[in-house]
Amino acid sequence: MAACRLLCRWHLLLQAQSDSFITQAHSPVNDMNSLRWIILLQFTTISAIGQPGQSKAPGAPKQPEATVRSLYREVVARHPVGIPGGADKNVFAPYLSKSLLRRIDLAVACGKDWYRQHPDPNLKPEFAWLEFGLFTGGNEQVAPRAFHVERAQPQKDGSFRVYVRLTWGSPAEPWIWHVAAIAVQENGHFVIDDVIFLKEEKTGEDESRLSEILTAGCNGPRWIGYRDQRSDSSPKD
Repeated sequence: MAACRLLCRWHLLLQAQSDSFITQAHSPVNDMNSLRWIILLQFTTISAIGQPGQSKAPGAPKQPEATVRSLYREVVARHPVGIPGGADKNVFAPYLSKSLLRRIDLAVACGKDWYRQHPDPNLKPEFAWLEFGLFTGGNEQVAPRAFHVERAQPQKDGSFRVYVRLTWGSPAEPWIWHVAAIAVQENGHFVIDDVIFLKEEKTGEDESRLSEILTAGCNGPRWIGYRDQRSDSSPKD
């Protein structure tokens, strides 16, 4: 209840701040300050909500395809960009595994550490998930207009790779791409543990994973940057 009241207060503050942004003259500094303020507010909201995803969603589907289908209905309806906060987090968290929720919490903490290290309000955050659709991809892929669950492929470790076709653009000239949601069982129902963004011939982008994007530039909750991260992962003599 306390978290709910805090969220409501932050919502009102965000609305007031948004109204003031509209009345200000646009400039690069104003736009960057506005983006920075909103992202920091999102971090605070995510922390205030707590851990709603740890409990089982009411009527959670028992088949991996059903879980993925329910998740992507929300994705197409809401088009989340970056790490969902506030009401969106409450919607998406029950579909996610404890492991994935933990990785998201670490990504949020790493984002806060980036701000601590970079107090200049004119700098744009470098973390990869900032303008990324966690379940769909980057750029135009953040806002698919339709989806179709194609098949579920069982894996040797007991998980399922559920393939999803996503569509963006007009019906006359659609852009179609595919992702694979990794579904695992927790407490008798399926949840999403990772998402694979399959290689795209159209864009030339290689296959990647949500778990990689959430940890890019981070060492746990600490921001170390991409160069330092590559150095840490390089073979030692």
